[in-house]
Amino acid sequence: MTATPIPRTLAMTLYGDLDVSVIDELPPGRQPVQTIHYPSSRRGTVYSFLKKQITEGRQVYIVYPLIRESEKMDYENLETGYRDIAMAFPAPLYSVAVVHGQQKPEDKAFDMNMFVKGQAQILIATSVIEVGVDVPNATVMVIESAERFGLSQLHQLRGRVGRGAEKSYCILMTGNALSKEARQRLKLMCDSNNGFEIAEADMRLRGPGDLEGTAQSGLAFDLHIASLARDGQILEWARMEAQKILDEDPLLESEKNKILLLQLEILGKRQADFSKIS
Repeated sequence: MTATPIPRTLAMTLYGDLDVSVIDELPPGRQPVQTIHYPSSRRGTVYSFLKKQITEGRQVYIVYPLIRESEKMDYENLETGYRDIAMAFPAPLYSVAVVHGQQKPEDKAFDMNMFVKGQAQILIATSVIEVGVDVPNATVMVIESAERFGLSQLHQLRGRVGRGAEKSYCILMTGNALSKEARQRLKLMCDSNNGFEIAEADMRLRGPGDLEGTAQSGLAFDLHIASLARDGQILEWARMEAQKILDEDPLLESEKNKILLLQLEILGKRQADFSKIS
């Protein structure tokens, strides 16, 4: 189960290699998550908003791409972030929990349990919390150095909030120097909560991967007419028709299927370019 599949999984699904069941609406009583992009220079504004949410009884996630500072990558990190948060949200007025992949299991469980029970208002974490965490009272997800994350991961992280009846927010924090592709990803996240649109954009940006191999992304993919977000029913119909043909004539020996057999033989002699299926 996934909110947004990786490009290769989406391509395999749409071209019939995996079955899929789609839930295309929110559960009753939930509201769409509002996503906002802020540069790090607006951090003071963000902290004021977090304090307001906490005063109203809500809880907050703050996610970092790195555990500690890196000489190779200029991104926000959890260790430095924790010190900043501890100063901006001092005890005993605020309680802060920490979860990351290098903790001892018992320490991770203890801090996670504090947040789940509402004993900590802020959970500082890495992306280990992108799945399997359900705290309906958490209404804000702050993602530091959001440009570091791909669309699928951003959408998964955003899914940690908006799980209760209260209005929820996802705040994407970035540096000021962003690539064109990073700006495209962030704009799409702010404009859409639709997992189909996000998955299609992710595949367009990163490529579908190798449907006949193991690469999870990459390779050219540019549908000239079709839209994978809009045309799911057409693809499903085409798959059913193909299955009917194979059920009736698995070896494609009948006269009416000779042209299909010929095309398959041609395709088998060269590298398939699935981007041309449009």
